[in-house]
Amino acid sequence: MGWFEALVLGLVQGLTEFLPISSSAHIRLTAAFAGWDDPGAAFTAVTQIGTELAVLLYFSRKIGRILRHWFLSLGNREYRSDPDARMGWLIIVGSIPIGVLGLLFEERIESVFRDLRLTATTLIVFGLLLLLADRIGGKNRELDQLTVPHGLAYGFAQALALIPGVSRSGGTITGGLLLGYKRADAAEYAFLLAVPAVLASGVYKLTDIGEGDAPGVGPTLLATIVSFGVGYAVIAWLMSYIKNNSFLPFVVYRVALGVLVLVLVFTGVLDPDAGPVETDAVGQGE
Repeated sequence: MGWFEALVLGLVQGLTEFLPISSSAHIRLTAAFAGWDDPGAAFTAVTQIGTELAVLLYFSRKIGRILRHWFLSLGNREYRSDPDARMGWLIIVGSIPIGVLGLLFEERIESVFRDLRLTATTLIVFGLLLLLADRIGGKNRELDQLTVPHGLAYGFAQALALIPGVSRSGGTITGGLLLGYKRADAAEYAFLLAVPAVLASGVYKLTDIGEGDAPGVGPTLLATIVSFGVGYAVIAWLMSYIKNNSFLPFVVYRVALGVLVLVLVFTGVLDPDAGPVETDAVGQGE
């Protein structure tokens, strides 16, 4: 992977991580459309460290309170009913599904799940699910009403994002809307819930960078830094946008992109397992 490629993919990661349109799908598709090699699951996982650092910065006060009150609750009963201490436990509970399923399906995540036909299908299907959730969700619950069962439900929704095209934020927000949470509250918990899972995944995959066909350390670091800066700006914009606007524009975009990818794959323009289909001297696809 070259420096320019890393710069572009870092921008894509930062722009799409928090929008409900799937950053892993966009990194995969950007590489395919540009004729680059698939950067792989390890590259995606490591560059997501940058965007999660943006979450830590944007929600630094809240995360600081959560950590402090959670630690205090371990030895002081009075803090166990504190909302911030409860949130700490609920983030732990909600992180269990993706941790377990990520390890169980690690091999498929790096192979079968990266098929462009699957990516395109999940873009469409989960985009329509987001639209449905946004239309029928009650939007009357706030985060202080979050329960353990709801935390687990959020966690399983987040785990669906192991498949490129689902979208970590989109899947989790969809789950929150179906449970009746307000848009901003569903998004906030989605971002907080992603922190331990994404950081753990990124650290776990660090040793794969620079090995075999994986991108080198330098380009991956550049992409991670770029994703941090861009990701912070996107969080700030999205949290303001969803207070008074629906997710319809993202749904339309997801469906249109998914349909385009399917058309390109089934007409032979794109190889579902890699990038553009190479042609011989006569111009026929292999």
